[in-house]
Amino acid sequence: MILDHVGWRSLVEAAAGAFAGLCAPVEASRWQGPGLGEWTLRDLAGHTSRALLTVEMYLAREPAPITLDGPVAYLAAAAEASGTAEGRSAIAARGRDAGVALGSDVPAAIRTIVERVLSLVDRTSDDAPCATPFGGIRLSDYLPTRALELTVHSLDVASALGTPVPDDLRDPVAACLELVAASVGASSLGPDVLLALTGRHELPEGLHVV
Repeated sequence: MILDHVGWRSLVEAAAGAFAGLCAPVEASRWQGPGLGEWTLRDLAGHTSRALLTVEMYLAREPAPITLDGPVAYLAAAAEASGTAEGRSAIAARGRDAGVALGSDVPAAIRTIVERVLSLVDRTSDDAPCATPFGGIRLSDYLPTRALELTVHSLDVASALGTPVPDDLRDPVAACLELVAASVGASSLGPDVLLALTGRHELPEGLHVV
């Protein structure tokens, strides 16, 4: 990856700030409105908050051997797990549960999560192990995947609200495109995606990397 570890830390901070900023003015009655797919806006916000909460959760677990050698390896493992009906159902349920956990004041809960987890990241070394469900990964390699989740779902939130994309997401979007390209390029879909992006044919149906 072109960006160094410090760069990804900054991008996580920018994307998390954009997410909190998008949620800040949302009125209480809006949270039960449409969000993404089967999710309400509250569910979507809950799922997005997990992009940060999992950092806290995985750092607190008993350290696991480092078996994921970078963000691309993590994304491949996550995509495989989410590619089944059972995996998709579990993700949807966790999003709903996380949405409920945000409580009555969703913007305040999100702001608290952002501040707490960013503080944790700031005082944690790059080499700290994160014990994910797919294996151990260094924090510095896990953070790019968090930037991706926060950025994509902040775009989802903006779309659901009908609001402009925050300027603070410009750099995270550019970096996440690089990460997604690396992930696709490492898979069997690479040639098809390259041909599609250069106007030869349509993207493969059901393509996803997370």
